[in-house]
Amino acid sequence: MMNGANHQMLSRRALAHDSASLRATWERLKDVMAPGALDPLVKELLYIAVSVTNGCDYCIHSNTAAARAKGMTDAQYIELLAVIGMAAQTNPLVTAMKVPVDKEFQV
Repeated sequence: MMNGANHQMLSRRALAHDSASLRATWERLKDVMAPGALDPLVKELLYIAVSVTNGCDYCIHSNTAAARAKGMTDAQYIELLAVIGMAAQTNPLVTAMKVPVDKEFQV
């Protein structure tokens, strides 16, 4: 499970006016981030990547703290940021060039 205190605080602040939405969001967050097929640290790393892409400072910081609590090392964090940066560089380039997906990559 992710750093519940940070996400609970965010949910309470952002959704305090609507207790039903707060409860639904918090329950969904606990379900999605609970241990499953993906390791909890992997889930936090994915959350960080999406948060960087979406520009959510709160999410970046709270999930980075949660990932560190789950054992993320400085080397892993640096490598994660390198992967995010590479995707941010190459995705728009390939999109702008309208590069078709190779048959072996199609799912």
